[in-house]
Amino acid sequence: MTDLAALPLTFSPEVAKARAEGSAIVALESTIITHGMPFPQNVETAQRVESEVRAHGAIPATIAIMNHRIHIGLTGAELQALGQATNVAKLSRADLAACLATGGTGATTVAATMICAHLAGIPVFATGGIGGVHRGAETSFDISADLRELAETPVTVVAAGAKAILDLPKTLEYLETMGVPVIAYGQDDFPAFWSRSSGLKAPLRMDRAADIAAAHRMRSLLGLPGGQLVANPIPVEAEISRAEIMPHIETALSEAAAAGIAAKAVTPFLLSRLFELTDGRSLAANIALVLSNARLAAAIASALRDPV
Repeated sequence: MTDLAALPLTFSPEVAKARAEGSAIVALESTIITHGMPFPQNVETAQRVESEVRAHGAIPATIAIMNHRIHIGLTGAELQALGQATNVAKLSRADLAACLATGGTGATTVAATMICAHLAGIPVFATGGIGGVHRGAETSFDISADLRELAETPVTVVAAGAKAILDLPKTLEYLETMGVPVIAYGQDDFPAFWSRSSGLKAPLRMDRAADIAAAHRMRSLLGLPGGQLVANPIPVEAEISRAEIMPHIETALSEAAAAGIAAKAVTPFLLSRLFELTDGRSLAANIALVLSNARLAAAIASALRDPV
């Protein structure tokens, strides 16, 4: 078992207090702050997400790498500093240790946040959307590390499905192969980030946070590795329908290919281009779905604290 005291973990005062009191905690990633939108909107959005978690009975723990330490929860000053920092690395499993060892500043993706949350004993994590199998992966082999992490690290991840820029049928197939439970919340269809339906049926459906928490406990009892993906559809009022968003996605993908944009640069380019093509609606939808995911994650984290 890992010695918690030996790990390079720094808990914010709020998170340290929550741990001491046995309160529910929800992990949050930091790439939305450093790579998702400009300052000060990035910090304002992060603060809104944290407030949403608190308002629904849990304590937020935004995770980032600074000065050789994994910060589990950020103070107001740290959040402001991260929001204005430059040359921040976008960290996944492959480069997390290197950033810590060299003292760099890093923002955690889904995979890295899962790793850090598990080290800190936090079983629930809210994000926007997971990465997945990119289109053309049969020749590029471009598959997000998020999927493998879901198969290995026992954290329940609440997301609005996978981003619609991905190959969603292959993403679901990969998750099935790796034994990852994919649970649609409150509906049968697998959501597609900006849209409530991808046109694909989710493998599982649950309608209560308590049931999702019970499934998390049962996986641990059975000794099954990995976490759960909870696919929470974007609120109806914030949705951009699949019929509306897909032509914009095809345009952005064609432009990325023509410009030779590849690897980690693809997703930031596509999201930026979609913001322009939808006159900002894609970003507004993104914020709405992250807030919705924060609410559901807080409910699941609270249910995990309830007596069985």
